Amino acid sequence: MAEYDLTAKLGRYFDRHLVFPLLEFLTERNIFDEKEILQAKYDLLQFTTMVDFQLDIYKKLHPDGQEPMELIEKREGIVARFNELSEAVQPLLDAVVTEDAARLIEHQRNSDSMFTLDYLKEKFNIERSMVNDLYAFARYVYDCGDYSRAATNLGLYRALVPNNDKNMMSCLWGKLASEILMQRWEDAYDDLNRLKDAIETSNSRSSLESLHQRTWFIHWSLFVYFNHPKGRDDLVQLFLSSTSSPANQTNLYLNTLQTTAPHLLRYLAAAVIINPRKKNERTLRELVKIIQQESYAFRDPITEFLECLYVHFDFDGAQKKLRDCTAVLNNDFFLVGCAEEFMENARLLIFETFCRIHHCIKIDMLAEKLNMSPDEAERWIVNLIRNASLDAKIDSQQGTVVMGSQALSPYQTIIEKTKNLFNRTQNLAQNSERKRDTNANWGNYQTQLSQTNSGIVPFIE
Repeated sequence: MAEYDLTAKLGRYFDRHLVFPLLEFLTERNIFDEKEILQAKYDLLQFTTMVDFQLDIYKKLHPDGQEPMELIEKREGIVARFNELSEAVQPLLDAVVTEDAARLIEHQRNSDSMFTLDYLKEKFNIERSMVNDLYAFARYVYDCGDYSRAATNLGLYRALVPNNDKNMMSCLWGKLASEILMQRWEDAYDDLNRLKDAIETSNSRSSLESLHQRTWFIHWSLFVYFNHPKGRDDLVQLFLSSTSSPANQTNLYLNTLQTTAPHLLRYLAAAVIINPRKKNERTLRELVKIIQQESYAFRDPITEFLECLYVHFDFDGAQKKLRDCTAVLNNDFFLVGCAEEFMENARLLIFETFCRIHHCIKIDMLAEKLNMSPDEAERWIVNLIRNASLDAKIDSQQGTVVMGSQALSPYQTIIEKTKNLFNRTQNLAQNSERKRDTNANWGNYQTQLSQTNSGIVPFIE
């Protein structure tokens, strides 16, 4: 399964703290050698202040070795720095717990006014330098692994400074990371949307910097989108909203995926298959087109399953890829929790597509293509008929499923084929002109991207 593991690709765009849950998952799955994963953890910890955790890993790697002196000395320096920053921000923390200040800060969360900071300065003699110290302290405790305190302090900092503060974007990234690591998905969902708005409304960054921000965003969003109830719907909306709308405007996040992160097609494809609200013909058609366009850059059993089903109409191939999908899902950190739901909906896609080209289907043959026993397949079809998801009847004597009439009239067919034709033609002309304008600079742009995107993350440098 190491062939389909995306940890190395995903990790390039994660903060180092966000990589640890993925490494723990790999340890449980026994995909890689345990010592290799321990060494990877130790290497990550070298750039943090979580010395105790680093010492625990060192002891596992070297059971008979002594604790390195440099780590012991590093711990002493960390404690001293923590005490220094804690003392610097304590007057501010004491001030904000008063009833009046707390009420003002809550009001400040929804405005750009500096009234709260002015109030704190007048009544408690709180200087702006203390607010800067609060940001430094929040970063430091985050690096120490105290994510709860980091989230609290970053939330306070965000409330005390204007939206155009130089540290605001870094604050938003850190707050999101802290909520993710504490698995507080409602707060993380709100922080993710707040960060998305900040990325989209900022005009001070270059095109390359904006591309980097969106690349980090679509990677970090996986933690939230596959754990929040609204997440998978939002994931589909993020990438396919404009391609499925009549206006058909450019989708910057889809462009980002295609430019820097085609491996995220696995998660987009899984979300479309799983999500009943977005699993319509137009969305699937757009997704399959994108998969075909990016097949040279990324392929895996999930994307190949959709290709077999909707491009080649190879039901035997789709059946084989569906078996491979089981292994991929069970060994993917983000998809393991929805493996059963994926398989159920994938079988339904096979069945729906198969029924479009057959009027009478043997249950035994259908069971084989769905990787089910004949009895399971018959019960599954009965439930579909009962739930009004299928216009069909079962002939128990013949062991067949007889489909109802689903033929479209010629008039309906013409209407369906020509739907949105004008908008698509107009969009094609606009895209053609845009590509012609940017084509000359594209080579330099890609070179610059590869040189600058060397694993630097937006919060912890």
